[in-house]
Amino acid sequence: MTTVKYSLEDFTHDMESLLESQPGNQQIFDKGSAWLERLVSNTDSIPVEFRLPLGTGPRPNHASRLLYQGKSGLQVTAVVWGAGEHLGPHDHRTWGMIGILDNGITETRYSRVDDHDVDGYAKLEKDRAATLKPGEITLLVPIEDEIHQMDNLGDRPAVEIHVYGADLRGLERSSFNLETGKITNFRTTKWDNC
Repeated sequence: MTTVKYSLEDFTHDMESLLESQPGNQQIFDKGSAWLERLVSNTDSIPVEFRLPLGTGPRPNHASRLLYQGKSGLQVTAVVWGAGEHLGPHDHRTWGMIGILDNGITETRYSRVDDHDVDGYAKLEKDRAATLKPGEITLLVPIEDEIHQMDNLGDRPAVEIHVYGADLRGLERSSFNLETGKITNFRTTKWDNC
C-alpha cells in the first residue's frame, strides 16, 4: 500500500489558492495551520539540506533558508536553531505560522503593556511559555499576539517551518530589551541560501 505524503508543493499550492480569496486571519489560521500540521508531520517533506545548520560563519549552528516566495507575499522558510541557541523578544508585523519539524523549541510569548507614548520604549510582560514538539503549530497574530522569544534548550538542533503573509526581507520589525525597555528596529536582509 502506498502512503500519500503532503509535500511543500502541495502546501504552497493550497495556501496560494486560499490567499487568492483574500481571507481574514482566522480563515488563514484555521485552514493554514491544518495544512502546516500535515506538512511538518512528515520530516521528509523538506529536503535534508534545508534541515541542517550552516556549519560555518558567525552562527554555525543556525540556518534560515527560503523555501518558497509567492507573488501573493506568502513566504515559507526553514529555520534551524542550534542547541542552546536563544533569540530574544521580537515581532513580525505580518501574520505567521510556525510548525515544528524536528526536536523541540521553547517559545515565550509577551504582551506589550505600555501605552506606546514613548518612542523607542516598550514594557513587556510574559504571557506564557511552552515547549513545542514536532508536529505542533504556533500562530503569530499581528499586534495582538506576535511578540515572542525562542530558545532551543535541547542538546541537538531544532527545525521549524515558518510561514508568513509577507516577505520579511525589508519589512521593518522590532526587537525588545526586557531589562531596559529599549526597542531596536531591524530588517531581515537575506536568507542563508539567497
